[in-house]
Amino acid sequence: MRWWARAPGSPRRRLRYRFAISFALGGLVLSTTLALITYGLIDRYLVRQRERTAEVQTYLNARAFRDGGQLEGANAASSLRGLDLGPGVSVVVHQDGTWYGTSVAVGRTAIPESLREIVLSGVPARQRTTVAGSTAFIIGLPVPATGAEYFEIAQFEELDASLAVVRNSLIGAAFVTTIGAALIGVWAGRRVLRPLSDVSAAATAIASGQIDRRLEPSEDPDLRPLTESFNSMVDALEARIERDRRFASDVSHELRSPLTTLAAAASVLDRRHDEIPARVREPTDLLLAEIARFQRLVMELLELSRSQQSAVTSEITPIVLFDLVRETCVAAGCTPAVIDAPGAEHERVVRGDRQRLVRILTNLLDNATSYGGGVTAVELRFTDTGYRIAIVDQGPGVDAAERDQIFERFFRGTAAGRRGDGSGTGLGLALVAEHVAVLGGKVWVEDAPVTGARFVVEIPEPPDA
Repeated sequence: MRWWARAPGSPRRRLRYRFAISFALGGLVLSTTLALITYGLIDRYLVRQRERTAEVQTYLNARAFRDGGQLEGANAASSLRGLDLGPGVSVVVHQDGTWYGTSVAVGRTAIPESLREIVLSGVPARQRTTVAGSTAFIIGLPVPATGAEYFEIAQFEELDASLAVVRNSLIGAAFVTTIGAALIGVWAGRRVLRPLSDVSAAATAIASGQIDRRLEPSEDPDLRPLTESFNSMVDALEARIERDRRFASDVSHELRSPLTTLAAAASVLDRRHDEIPARVREPTDLLLAEIARFQRLVMELLELSRSQQSAVTSEITPIVLFDLVRETCVAAGCTPAVIDAPGAEHERVVRGDRQRLVRILTNLLDNATSYGGGVTAVELRFTDTGYRIAIVDQGPGVDAAERDQIFERFFRGTAAGRRGDGSGTGLGLALVAEHVAVLGGKVWVEDAPVTGARFVVEIPEPPDA
């Protein structure tokens, strides 16, 4: 599985984070590779250079040891004392079965046994090894003129220190390069994803009702088709919505005249209800109920059309929200005692559209009365950005699968057939959603604390003009 693939059960990584991680890993791999190559080249060059220098110096010192050993009365110890050795250089000599050295810390045991055997057999040899924790280069030379074997040990302590500085510098450079690559990845991710963010923001605004939202034209030839096709799609969508709205409005207007005539005739029948023969009284009652329902449907269609048409002309005024909720509850036949609000908030003034708020509350209260077995509580709470109103009923509740669809037009749900009197039009909650969207808020339904449904409306307070 690729490192960027999503493992089962794990949250999907944000695309910009994946950009940053990709750049960081790329920078890490590249900087590490360059650091290893650089360190290898430097190490190889400096060590070889130091070994060549040590080799030349060893032959010169071995010649001086030979010349000193040929003097009258000279021995290995005196010959070693006459050598001019540099820092970090030690000499060990084997002569007549005895080992001599110039350093107490570095002696015969520092020389690998394999190297000793080769040199003692009369063959020159060399070997790189570690002595006292540092890199050392040992060269062994037989000296036939004095019957001795000469071993020179050159410790590269200064070279090790220099290589350590180089190594730490390369590690630091790799770390900085990785961080820099990650920052470049974040910057590149934001720049590359900015058009997608603009599309997402525009789509969200359009979904919330701002159908006039468009993307700014792009001068980038790669992005221009995206913006043009998106704007064309929204234009087509806006035209379709406008045609549907106009159609609903026109049909509703055309139906008003015959409905007015039917309503007038129905009122006559209703006034003379007692004079109607018993055998036709029940069909007449059904006819009167359907005419009333039809008339309500047409009025709500007109209201929905007007709401969409005047979405940008809300009238914002100061409102004592608790008083508005109380008056609406009384008008809907709910007692003020069902209102649940902190006492300190009873006089709080907010800015809002009174007419839309009243319509939202009225429809929710009617819905609770018709389908929820009555209102059990009206909750009023204030938030940091606005206010929240909840209508709680005692009905069978709303199925989880229908909670998003219940605010769609003409959707009545599976509970509509077993709750209330069946006189609903399926537009009441759609009107609520429409008014709430115009006010920039949101509405949802959830389970009530005990039983029933809880319809929640959350509306932000508009900014001061």
